Amino acid sequence: MTHKKAKENTYPVTAGIRFLRAHKGVYVPHVYPFEYHGHVSETCARLMGVDLHLVVKTLVMEDEGGHPFLILMPGDKEVSTKGLARIMGVKKVSPCIPEIAEKYSGFKVGGCSPFGARRAMPVYMEEKILEQESVYINGGKRGFILEMNPEEIRRLIQPVLVNVGI
Repeated sequence: MTHKKAKENTYPVTAGIRFLRAHKGVYVPHVYPFEYHGHVSETCARLMGVDLHLVVKTLVMEDEGGHPFLILMPGDKEVSTKGLARIMGVKKVSPCIPEIAEKYSGFKVGGCSPFGARRAMPVYMEEKILEQESVYINGGKRGFILEMNPEEIRRLIQPVLVNVGI
């Protein structure tokens, strides 16, 4: 297997980890060799040896007014932007271009985390994530993933639950 459970003090201390420590978050850190081919969640699932559905993508998006937000989505699903816009009460939502996503979040694309983002943003989470016992979510750096209970994620960031995965 190409990943390893990181020992205490052998994993990166990111803004995400600082947030989790400050809020007494429960997580198991893992590091894996990052490969960027545009499908980070698929690469992570393959290298971690886990089902793609268990890898949670953190997507930085914005509405038509340029207001940013995060959405957490299982790795094997896409966001119904029309459905999400309807829930949010806006005309349109779309993914941010990488430079803008990095500006809002403070994380490199491929290493975005819902924990410790540079700018406070609303967070939406696909409700089906809560059906899992544990999921893998980015810890704030490329190649750094956190194994967490979805209810712990919910406790920490209090996302709006949505059903917009397609």
